[in-house]
Amino acid sequence: MKTVQLLLAREHRLELAAILVVGSASLLFSVGLLSLPLLLGAVFFGLFIIAKEAFLELFRNFKIGTELFITVAVAIALLGGEYLAGAVVLMIILIAEYIASVSGERARASIRELIGTVPKVAMVTRAGVQIEIALDEVIIGDVVLVRAGEKIPVDGVVKQGDGAVDQSPITGESMPQEKFVGSDVFAGTILETGALDITVTRLAEDTVFAQIISLVEEAEGREPLIQKFTDRVATWLIPIVFIFVLGVYLYTHDIKLIIALLIFTSPAELGLATPLVTISAIARAAREGILVKGGRHLEALAQADVFVFDKTGTLTLGTLEVDEVSVDGGDMSKTELLTFAAAADRRSGHPLAQAIVSYADTQNIPRLEPESFEVIKGRGVRAKISGKDVLVGNQALLKENSILIENSDHDDESDTIVYVSVDNQVQGHFHLISTVRPGAREAMQALKASGVKRILMLTGDHADAAKKIADELSIDEVQADLLPQDKIRIVDELQANKYLVAMVGDGVNDAPALAAASVGVAMGAMGTESAMEAADIVLVNDDLNKLVLARAISRRAYRTIKENIIVGVGVVHVVGIILVLTKVIGPVEAAIIHLVPDTLVFLNSVKLLKVKI
Repeated sequence: MKTVQLLLAREHRLELAAILVVGSASLLFSVGLLSLPLLLGAVFFGLFIIAKEAFLELFRNFKIGTELFITVAVAIALLGGEYLAGAVVLMIILIAEYIASVSGERARASIRELIGTVPKVAMVTRAGVQIEIALDEVIIGDVVLVRAGEKIPVDGVVKQGDGAVDQSPITGESMPQEKFVGSDVFAGTILETGALDITVTRLAEDTVFAQIISLVEEAEGREPLIQKFTDRVATWLIPIVFIFVLGVYLYTHDIKLIIALLIFTSPAELGLATPLVTISAIARAAREGILVKGGRHLEALAQADVFVFDKTGTLTLGTLEVDEVSVDGGDMSKTELLTFAAAADRRSGHPLAQAIVSYADTQNIPRLEPESFEVIKGRGVRAKISGKDVLVGNQALLKENSILIENSDHDDESDTIVYVSVDNQVQGHFHLISTVRPGAREAMQALKASGVKRILMLTGDHADAAKKIADELSIDEVQADLLPQDKIRIVDELQANKYLVAMVGDGVNDAPALAAASVGVAMGAMGTESAMEAADIVLVNDDLNKLVLARAISRRAYRTIKENIIVGVGVVHVVGIILVLTKVIGPVEAAIIHLVPDTLVFLNSVKLLKVKI
C-alpha cells in the first residue's frame, strides 16, 4: 500500500499523466488511429515537463543536465520527421525520470516514517485532573501519564510507576529497558508494560527525538566528496559529448543515430548514483541509533584507516571497581579494614570512594556512622569512627600526615591505589581498576577486520593503568598522561602523515579532538546536546557494536556508489554507444536500454534500507 501511495503521490501525478498521454498517443498513431497534430500535441505536453526542468537547471543552477539532452534529442527527431521515434523516446525517458524521482522519494520516506512515531497529544495531570492536550501545549514540569502499549510523547523523568520501554526508535536496542522512579525516558519510545507518570524536562521541539530528526534531515544536504567529483565529471563531459555528437552528425547526417547517441551520452545516472545511496544509508543508520550528519562523514568513516579512542567513558565504562583488598601488616582483618574504609567514604561523592562503598555493600559489611567527616580535596577523606582517626586516600594524604607506608611497591600516580590509615598506622589498601566496556575487545577486532591499519588509545591516565586496558583490548598503541591539547596534536600529526583519522570519544570532553579528526564519532550522546553538536557521527547509546555497524554501513554505501558509477553508468553507457555507432540499435531501443542503468542504480541503492549488513 505504501508503494502504491508513493507512486501516486501528488508531486508525481503530472509525470504519470505525461507518461500515459505520450504512451497512448504513440500507440494510437502507430496503428493509424491518431492524427499527426494530436500526436505532436501529446509530445509537446510531455516535452514541456522535461524542457522546464532542463532550463531551470541551466539558468538557475548553471548546470546542463540529462533533461537538456533529451529535449535536444526529441526536438531533433521532430525536426527530422521522426515523429513516432521521438514520441516513443520521450515516453521511455519520462518513465526513467519517474523511476529516478520515485526512488529518491522512497528513501526520504523512510526518514519521514521516523517523524510519524511521536504522538500529537499527551495526557497531562493539571490541578489534580487528567486532561488530553496537544503536544505543543505541554510545558516543562507537567506530569504526563503513559499507559502500556502507548508511545511516550515527551522527554522526562519517571515520577511514579515502573515498566519496560522499547527504546529501539532512538537507540536501535532490541531489548526493552526497565524504567522506574528517577529513570530518564525519551519521546518516540514505546511503553510495553506498566504505567508511568513522567515529569517533563524538555519541550517537544527540544526532545532527543526532535534533535535526531533535525540532524538526519539536514544531513541530506551535506554531499560526499565523491558526489562533487561526479558533478565535476558531468560538467566537463557535457560539452565534450555535444562536440562528439555534432562531429558524428556532420560525418553521417543520420538523425536517428544522433538521437540514439544523445540518449546514451546523457549523464543521468551520474546525478542519481550518489545521493540516493547517501539518503538510504543515512536513513538506515538512523534506524539503528546512529546519526550521520552528512554524506561526507559517511564517506570519511568508510575510508578511515586509523581509529583513535579516548579511554574513559569510551573503551571503559567511566566507573571504577575494587580489584583487590590488601592488609598491609596492621592488626585489622580485611572485614574490619573494609568496614572502616566504607564508613569513611560513604559521605564522599568521589568515584574512588563510591567504588569502595559499592564493593563493601556487596560484601555485607556492617555499616558504621562516623562521628566526624572531612573531604581533603585531591587527597581523600578524614573521619572519626568508633573513636578512631581514619584516613582514606592516596599516598600524598598519608605523607602530609607523616604516616609511613612501609614496604610499598605500589605506583599510585594513576589514583588507582587507595590507602587506609587508622590511628596513624597504615592498615591496608585497595587496588581499583577501570571496568572495560562490554564488547570492546570484539569491536576492536571487527574494526581491524574491516581494514583499519592502526588503533590508538589516548588518555590522561597514567601509562601503567592505560597499558593494562590496551593490552586487554589488543589495541596497537597507547599515549598516556595527555592533556586535551595533546590529543589534538596527535590527531593532527596522524593526518599530516596522510592517515584518515576517526576519533571516538564522549563528545563533551573530547570535542576539540573530534572536530580536528577526519571524522568525529561521539558515543552515548542520547540527551547530550553538546555531544550532538561536536561530532560528525553520533551513537545515541554506549554500545561499541554500533560503531562497528556504522563503519559497515558506510563501507557498504561507499562500495554501492562505486558500483553505481562503474556498472550503472560506465558499462551500460559504453556498451550502448558502441551498439549505436555500429547501428545495431536505434533511438527506441536506446531509450529502452536507457531504463536499465536507472533501474540498476535504484535497486542497488535502496537495498541499503533493508539488506543485512
